[in-house]
Amino acid sequence: MGDTSTAPGGASPTGPGEPLRHTALIEAHRRLGAKLVGFGGWEMPLSYGTGTIAEHRACREDSVVFDVSHLGTVRVAGSDALERLQAALSNDLAKVAPGRAQYTQLLDDGDGSVVDDIIVWWVSEDTFDVMPNASNTNRVVEAIGGEDTTDARCIIAVQGPHARTRMATVAPEAATVPRFGVVPFIWEGVPCVVAGTGYTGEDGVECAVPVDAADAMWTALLATGIQPAGLGARDTLRLEAALPLHGHELGPGITPLQAGLGWVVGWDKSRFRGRTALRAERDRGVERRLVGLVTAGRQPPREGSAVKVGGQTAGRVTSGNYSPMLGHGIALALIDASFGPDPGMAVEVEQRGRVLPSTVVKTPFVRAGQWASAR
Repeated sequence: MGDTSTAPGGASPTGPGEPLRHTALIEAHRRLGAKLVGFGGWEMPLSYGTGTIAEHRACREDSVVFDVSHLGTVRVAGSDALERLQAALSNDLAKVAPGRAQYTQLLDDGDGSVVDDIIVWWVSEDTFDVMPNASNTNRVVEAIGGEDTTDARCIIAVQGPHARTRMATVAPEAATVPRFGVVPFIWEGVPCVVAGTGYTGEDGVECAVPVDAADAMWTALLATGIQPAGLGARDTLRLEAALPLHGHELGPGITPLQAGLGWVVGWDKSRFRGRTALRAERDRGVERRLVGLVTAGRQPPREGSAVKVGGQTAGRVTSGNYSPMLGHGIALALIDASFGPDPGMAVEVEQRGRVLPSTVVKTPFVRAGQWASAR
């Protein structure tokens, strides 16, 4: 999950005159010489001295640490918490249990399009941490209630095939959390929560750490030799993994069915926002589908470019970039289903007056652990 942005991996730009917010790790980023930019109202690291491609490769081959504290946290608690979330969010929490995380979505009740995509951490029986994208936190609070606790914690994500090995030297209990598990733990006397989640396509963990302890944990992780990575690498990593980005593959007018995410819809629930519209779309058939595209050369298709089949416009690119691991361009695109955009199909991407030959492929573009280095 991630926010829409004019820059890789971030959120909608801050409005004129609005001050940028800062995570508790801002001074740590400055000490490391990070390139800082605005994301959804926060000043966040885009990259560090080694640059986005090096950070990207480090995540695929070993591990990196991200500060993703700009993402929201909404604490929903009480005897009615589960009922409130079930009525609002698309997925069915009955599929999981306390101590688990679930990917879900908040839908528009009119057309079923995605207002936000969300990770829910089921911390204890009646306590949930709902994690929306930064720019959508307020609208999620409006939909589900709860308390915005974003300013009380940092989210430190350690990602990569050797992420758990690195984490184990700093917080052994956090390193053992199962994939999509949620476990409270104590670090240096401070209560924290860890989840086996991430947004890179690799194994890893995400730790919610109280702001007073965040700098110490960040510093301890760097001392293991792990490399810091910014939101630029986070965006190219999620694209290689074909993970949707809000504002690109998800957003107004785009439903989970069009994005190939029907599995996040709890059809057995009697009600949730957008259910009626989604059932109608399912019954009549989706009119467009999200597909992967690759190019032969380094030039990637760019967002908004027309995708053509036989000279006809079949759809638009939603995200595109150069793949540091594959060495050529990759993209996600929404294509009219009537064109039958199956893997192997040749298409043309028209951008800036040029035609870029492309091919529809299965996603993800890369697999978890595919590039892991021997240690």
